[in-house]
Amino acid sequence: MEIRNIAIIAHVDHGKTTLVDELLKQSGVYRANEATTERAMDSNDIERERGITILAKCTSVEWKGTRINIVDTPGHADFGGEVERILSMVDGVVLLVDAAEGPMPQTKFVTSKALALGLRPIVVLNKVDKQDAEPDRALDEVFDLFAALDADDQQLDFPAMYASGRSGWCDMELDGPRENLDALFDMILKHVPMPKQIERREEPFQMLATTLSADPFIGRILTGRVEAGTLRAGETVKALSRKGDKIEQFRVSKILAFRGLSQTAIDVAEAGDIVTLAGMSKATVADTICDLSVDTAIPAQPIDPPTITVTFGINDSPLAGRDGKKVQSRVIRERLMREAEVNVAIKIADTPTGDAFEVSGRGELQMGVLIENMRREGFELSVSRPQVIFKTEDGVRMEPLEEVTIDVDDEYTGAVVEKLTGPRKGDLLEMKPAGAGKTRIIAHVPSRGLIGYHGEFLTDTRGSGVLNRLFHGWTPYKGPIQGRRQGVLISMENGTSVSYALWKLEDRGKFFIGAQEAVYTGMIIGEHTRDNDLEVNPLKGKQLTNVRASGTDEAVRLTTPITLTLEQAIAYIDDDELVEVTPNAIRLRKRYLDPHERKRHAKAS
Repeated sequence: MEIRNIAIIAHVDHGKTTLVDELLKQSGVYRANEATTERAMDSNDIERERGITILAKCTSVEWKGTRINIVDTPGHADFGGEVERILSMVDGVVLLVDAAEGPMPQTKFVTSKALALGLRPIVVLNKVDKQDAEPDRALDEVFDLFAALDADDQQLDFPAMYASGRSGWCDMELDGPRENLDALFDMILKHVPMPKQIERREEPFQMLATTLSADPFIGRILTGRVEAGTLRAGETVKALSRKGDKIEQFRVSKILAFRGLSQTAIDVAEAGDIVTLAGMSKATVADTICDLSVDTAIPAQPIDPPTITVTFGINDSPLAGRDGKKVQSRVIRERLMREAEVNVAIKIADTPTGDAFEVSGRGELQMGVLIENMRREGFELSVSRPQVIFKTEDGVRMEPLEEVTIDVDDEYTGAVVEKLTGPRKGDLLEMKPAGAGKTRIIAHVPSRGLIGYHGEFLTDTRGSGVLNRLFHGWTPYKGPIQGRRQGVLISMENGTSVSYALWKLEDRGKFFIGAQEAVYTGMIIGEHTRDNDLEVNPLKGKQLTNVRASGTDEAVRLTTPITLTLEQAIAYIDDDELVEVTPNAIRLRKRYLDPHERKRHAKAS
């Protein structure tokens, strides 16, 4: 059977996973009476809740006697490590571009990786049935993007198609019949080449591991494309590191291939196909799995370096151990090491004290997803504010710089530009109209200046702005950047908050807690109206005497407390504060709970 290997790449929310859903339905993967789920490829709970793809996933469909292996990739820059490796195991890409938004930062990132590997994209202008869609403008912008990324003549001569993934149609003409996706299937067969590896089926077996996961029944499993030869289940192979050193020798216990949405055990893996192997204990992503006679490793894509680091520690607050079962540093360390094995974009390091771990990664979203996963597994943690990773080049201190693209209503552009170029030390690159009443702002901003900015940005734009960011490179250190302006309200007592006390304190600031919530000394319960921290007593009830009865005063009406999400909490805290994360709660606290100890450390620093 002929094979085609393609990846679907796009900016976040441009409709990749929805299009894959329709490809699966129209290729006959589902039985006529089978119950189907929306966004079938987003199998993880957090992916479903947030509507984003975090892990790249494979599927395969059959069309006119040809098997098409399709890889759905993440759109967020934080999960870019996945995208880069995935592209090395496919022979073509379908680049999806929203017909209203046009190419966005992540489109630029994934396209640059695809063009660098010599892939020839098929451009699909998606969502052309939206009211504000401008497919012709979007197509011109895609061509300009390809030219700016040094695409060769073959890559610039790309086929362009028009589609609505949600409605399940794709056509070569904008005013075509709009019936189904047949035109896209046919274009994939025509435009994407057969895997070159098929010619190497007589050579010894070689495969580059691209993704690693764990199966509860068969253990560690590695997925990749077979580069040469064939492999039968039960044969013995070895794993080589990127440098060519032997890691281990093992017997392949199972070979799985993607058939529709499920993985099916097969007897023989052939060059060109994308398969999953089981049986190894040490081999990981970017290693070469090969025949015992092979001594050279397949070149693997280098992985972009992490740009931020967060400290994960044990939860040592007075409320520790009430919600979670996994609270010891040893258990946290084991879980983080497992994560670093599967997710190559994350690096783990021990701290000198041994009870905390420095976790480095690509961005706040990636860290937020990791913490959320651990929280759901029953872990309790204390998490520090993200810190940017610096490096030194020729004696100059360098910091990471990000390219920020913002689409915002015209009336809010002034506030946004002022914040980015003023306190956050950004440089404005361009401003241009982006459709009716909207402006697109592109700026280079240090990563430090973007930590905690997203919430402020949504407030400044009344929730209507869209912010996208992408690692651009390194720049000399730009000097101190101002953190949070407001101080915080700190509880000075242990116990349960009282509505009367909170009501009396409302003129002091906004609260993060309501009545009848557990609080402790050193816990942050709100934001002060001024720039200094203030210790308050949220437990103080009303003094009752025989003159003042308990029920005759006006009813206490509290303002609704602010509820911070995990990412907002991590971005909100200052360097001397932590986020306490448990399965049922997210609390903010001071690093040193005792007020005297806090003052001592503040003086020392």
